[in-house]
Amino acid sequence: MDLNEILIFTRVVQAGTFTAGADLLGMPKSSVSRKISDLEDRIGARLLQRTTRKLGLTDVGRIYYERCARIITEIEEADRAVDSMRAAPCGVLRVTAPLSFTMLGPIVAAFLKRYPDVQVELVCTERVVNLVNEGFDVAIRAGELDDSTMVARRLGVIERVLIAAPGYLKKKGTPRTPAELSGHACIAFGAGPAPELWSLRSGEKKAEVRISPRLTVNDFEMMREAARAGIGIAWIPKFVCMADLQAGELRQLLPDWCSIATPVHAVYPSTRHLSPKVLAFFEMVRAQLSLGEPAAG
Repeated sequence: MDLNEILIFTRVVQAGTFTAGADLLGMPKSSVSRKISDLEDRIGARLLQRTTRKLGLTDVGRIYYERCARIITEIEEADRAVDSMRAAPCGVLRVTAPLSFTMLGPIVAAFLKRYPDVQVELVCTERVVNLVNEGFDVAIRAGELDDSTMVARRLGVIERVLIAAPGYLKKKGTPRTPAELSGHACIAFGAGPAPELWSLRSGEKKAEVRISPRLTVNDFEMMREAARAGIGIAWIPKFVCMADLQAGELRQLLPDWCSIATPVHAVYPSTRHLSPKVLAFFEMVRAQLSLGEPAAG
């Protein structure tokens, strides 16, 4: 089947003559005539009665035209639908992110408010999701990327900082060196391989501290809340607790020491025909997640 033949046949019938049809299609009249002859040869039936003044449809041609016209209309509507999707984000956006990325909640809410024609399915999991096989549009991933077949856009880096409530520090004192952390009640992130071992850096200097967790939990927001309640010292991404630090609800400890930077990327199956909904989501996450870049040193 040659869709070009069907399109040419339909346009010629709609125009009423070969000449008008050729003008409508922007083709030579001879090419239009040859294409319709090829179509008639392919289906084994005459479709048009050719006269000097106008065209007439045969009985077969009339039935064939009715169906071909519907096909062309459907194709045109499909093109318009694609153009509409290019013009504004719409449809279902499937996203996967780590369990610890609860900070995506407000960003997704803002995204849905801005783009009312988009529906989001957000799946938070610690496993590495196969985007192609499981039908996801985009993944937010922290750490080094292993899958070279994916296309990644850098969002920034995560650096953890040490924080505690003023009330806890008033009772227990403020550590002055990384080694002093081992004598404090600590709040550990439980999703890593060794939650009780904190690896800190300050420029070229590095320190590993074995802490005694009072609380171990695999959610940064819960760690922040526990620190605010005075349970102990937490080691969490700075952007999670920035508002509390600015409000004085929490204090940053050992400000010259932080974690080794963890890169964060938005990962896509392909850059070809990247839809507006994916591009819009990426731009909003990059703007509102407020990730930094590694500190110099």
